[in-house]
This record gives sequence, structure tokens and C-alpha cells, in this order.
Amino acid sequence: MPPTERDPRALVEAARAGDLRAKARLFTLVENGGPDAQAALALLAASTGRAHVVGITGPPGAGKSTLVSQLAGVVRQRGQTIAILAVDPSSPITGGAVLGDRIRMQNLHGDSGAYIRSVSTRGAVGGLARAVEDLVSVADGLGYDVVLVETVGAGQDEADIAGIAPTVVLVEVPHLGDDVQAIKAGILEIADVFVVNKADRDGADQAAAVLRAMLSLVQQPESWKPPVLKTSAINGEGIEKLLAAIDEHQEFLRKSGRLDAWRVERARRRLLDGARERLLQRLLTAVPDEELQSLALAIAEHRISASQAVETLLSFDQ
Repeated sequence: MPPTERDPRALVEAARAGDLRAKARLFTLVENGGPDAQAALALLAASTGRAHVVGITGPPGAGKSTLVSQLAGVVRQRGQTIAILAVDPSSPITGGAVLGDRIRMQNLHGDSGAYIRSVSTRGAVGGLARAVEDLVSVADGLGYDVVLVETVGAGQDEADIAGIAPTVVLVEVPHLGDDVQAIKAGILEIADVFVVNKADRDGADQAAAVLRAMLSLVQQPESWKPPVLKTSAINGEGIEKLLAAIDEHQEFLRKSGRLDAWRVERARRRLLDGARERLLQRLLTAVPDEELQSLALAIAEHRISASQAVETLLSFDQ
């Protein structure tokens, strides 16, 4: 086995040198997790924090993949590199992504300045795999100027994308009846740019007007005012304006200091999430399986409360 396939340092160096196989193996290594993945992320850490990370979310059928493909094309035309993380549903058999990157965005294949990766949700709440944040760090650390994260369109939990990308684009289309769902999901509060895609269809103007009316009820006068744009991704209409709005939001975040604040909050959340996971693993290692089963049975039979069982569990790690 070549050293780049087993050594995180060699893999990172080869990926940075432009080796496509090494890039694919590095992303796979980090997606699968484990000590080697953490070693690779540690090697990349000092090079992160430069990419503009953008989340693209919205209901299934909104044309997100086509829109992402068009956005990527414009990004490449202006000389920037781009990585696309397309979060797909999981296969119930293999756990892998149902939709592969080979059937996506054919116009970008063969472009050394664009990298496309399909990521399985693996049942993650909110339609976002837990590994996505680490994969964003990989793309960032490898020097990509823009990282687009396209969500699976899972519904109300898609607000999770706001914890991964400082700029969130919500894609809607006419006649999907998602207005009420958007309010329930809190999408209005987390999206920074709104897009009515498939604007060549009847009802696009009405959909845009409804979004503007809804936004007028929630936005703060002092804060960023999310624009509502119309696009037709199939023929490229409105893509330049959309990218300009994304750039404008990034500049707003920088000048207002919100980008730095967002990064600190994201780092704090990742720190606490990592600590919880590590502590849970340590606890489960210390607690015998039969004791765990006994405590679960005691809760189910109402002999003790869940909080009492937790106290008993914690005593094993003392």
C-alpha cells in the first residue's frame, strides 16, 4: 500500500500538491473519522479560516444542484477555486450517498479548480452528516476559495446549516406551498439570501412578494436585510446577481465583526460537542454492558428515575 494511503501527513501533502486520488482519500479518511482523521485535521488546522463557506438549502425539487452548478461556473470564471459538498440521503444498505458526485454537475468534471464530493447524511438529524463540518475544514485547509455546502432538503431541521456556513442561501420555487413550513422551521431567521428559482414559471413574482412580506415581519432594521432574488438556474439567469449578494453578505459580516463572532461561537460549539462525545465514549468504556442494561431496565420498570440512573452511571467514571 502506498504511504499516502496510510499516513495522514503524506496524504495531506499529496492532496495539497494537487493529487486528485489523495484528495479523495483524504476526504474519505476524514468522513470516516478516527485517530488518523483527527491527525489530518490537526495538520490542516493552521491553513483554515480563509474560505468563504456558503450553505445552499431549500426543499427537494427546488433545483439546488443546478443552481450550485451554475454558481460554481461563475466562481471559476472569475478565477477562484471551489469545493462543493453535496449532502445526499443515505443508502439503507451501504450507508453511502444515494446520489453520487459523478451524476452531478457534469460541466465541472475535469476542472482542476473545482472539487465535488457527495456526502452521506448517515441518518444525521437535520439532513447534515456530523462529518460535514470536518469536510469543510478539509476543503478550507486545502486552499479552496469558496466552499458550497448543499443540503439534502430534509425539512424543518435544515436550520443546522447556519452552524456550518456563515452565509446561508434559501432556495424556493413557485407553487411548492413551503411558505408556512419555512416559518415553522425558523428558516426566515437563519437565511441570509432568498432565491426564488425556476423564475420562468408562473407565480415566481408572487412567491418573491410573499417572501418579502414574511421577511418584513421578522428582520431587524439595524441588521442585514436579506435580499429576495429570482433565478432560473436551468439557463443561468440571475446567477451573477446571486453571487454578488453572497459576496455582499460576506463583506457585511467582515465589516460588522459578525464573522469573527460567528467563528468563535462555532468553535465553542465544536469544542463542547467534541468533549461530550469523548466523555461519553470514556464513560461507556468504563461501564459494563450488563450494568447499562440493568439501569435501562430499572428506568423502564419505573423503579428509578432517569436522573438517578445517570448519577449511577457517572459514578463509574470517578
